[in-house]
Amino acid sequence: MLLSIRNFTGLETGVRFRRVQPASEVSSLEPTLMVIGLNHSTASLPMRERFWIGENARYQVLRQLKSAEGIEELVVLCTRCRTEFLIWASDPTLAANSLLRFLGAQHGLKLTEWQHFYRRLDDSAISHIFRVASGLDSLALGEPQMVSYLKSAWEQAQTVGAAGRFLNALIEKALQVSTRVQQETAVGKLAASIPAVALDLASQVFGSLEGRKVLLLGTGRMNELSARALAQRGAGSLVVIDQSSSRAQEMAEKLGGTVAPLSERWSCMLRADIVISATGCPHAVLTREEAERIAQERNRVPLVILDIAIPRDVDPDVHRVDGIVLYDLDGLERAARVNTTERAGIASEAEKIVSEEAQAFRSQLQSQPVLPTSVALRRRLNEICRQELESFIEERGPFTREQDQSLHAVAAQLIQKIANSLARELKELPERAEQERMTAAVTRLFHLDSLKADSAPRALAGTRSEKKERREGGEERAVAINF
Repeated sequence: MLLSIRNFTGLETGVRFRRVQPASEVSSLEPTLMVIGLNHSTASLPMRERFWIGENARYQVLRQLKSAEGIEELVVLCTRCRTEFLIWASDPTLAANSLLRFLGAQHGLKLTEWQHFYRRLDDSAISHIFRVASGLDSLALGEPQMVSYLKSAWEQAQTVGAAGRFLNALIEKALQVSTRVQQETAVGKLAASIPAVALDLASQVFGSLEGRKVLLLGTGRMNELSARALAQRGAGSLVVIDQSSSRAQEMAEKLGGTVAPLSERWSCMLRADIVISATGCPHAVLTREEAERIAQERNRVPLVILDIAIPRDVDPDVHRVDGIVLYDLDGLERAARVNTTERAGIASEAEKIVSEEAQAFRSQLQSQPVLPTSVALRRRLNEICRQELESFIEERGPFTREQDQSLHAVAAQLIQKIANSLARELKELPERAEQERMTAAVTRLFHLDSLKADSAPRALAGTRSEKKERREGGEERAVAINF
């Protein structure tokens, strides 16, 4: 069942979210794959900074959301260009509202900002994740770091028990699709990482990078990749500065550079030609006033600063300082859009592979015994509750609108709790044979095969509607359903 989240999510002042259950029906949703997020295509850099989640904070977010209403499994993917929540949802409505409450409480999400988030469901979500893993949805086509980002997000989710059977299978397949795209298309040959784009921009300022002095602020993976790329282009001396002297020393030894203390960062900037900054600090490490003093002392000799951090390390107004050339992630995005005609043809080949693999994975998912059983179980419980409610309202009604809505809301909660509990028990069974035996037992207990064999509505054994039919036909006998 495909739903549009914007149709069932309400936003009010203060970012409160509500879900209204229509009185005319009890809704029981099928388990659904869902992706909610924003990236460089939908949101500006300042917007992405607000919703970016640091690596250490992600563990707490995973712990908090994995048990939230409607969410069965969860992976949080954060890169310099995106923040995404990959969700296996027992109820997409409740899962979306759980996430939105979190974004409102922790990140101050406002009504006007919701337009920057994309919402993908089912097939669209599968294709999206495969595209992300293959670097087709990156700032730079074929970005090679996306695989490591996805693996890291997966490992974090597994560490806290947030990723389960379905998301594990999905991400494992996404990594396989990425490998196939790299092997069967030219995406890998054209892949341009963020460091590569940044160095191209530096070359536009200096021409050759031969002998250029480099200063690294921070010791993250992206800084290391940038430094290695510079060395391949003939860059000269390298100085590493980090809040942790031991990490700085380790990085310097790996790259053949030297270490400087944090207190000497300004003097190091006076001597450098290129500064690459990705410190992970929550605040700016270089303000416009500080940059102005540095530029004056350098006699306006060009200094290229590549700010590849999120949140940004350098005050955006620094680009107004004469003598300093500042590029942040927005600037890298504009540069990465060059030569899009050639890349479009190659991307088209990769997109065909992604589409093919997404369809195959969807078919594989549907062929597994647990998923169809979970869906059928929810439909069966929905039918039982609907018939019971109709009979109860007919016998005890009429009720007010508020009472009617309350009755249907309670019924929907019962469906969710029973179906979720049984579905969770089924999918967590480690042995396939045991899983098949339990699935067969649930199918027999709730007469689930009849849902596929008989599409016409009929009364279920044990419901008031069924008893009423028997009374009208002159026959009545007690039938019990044991849970």
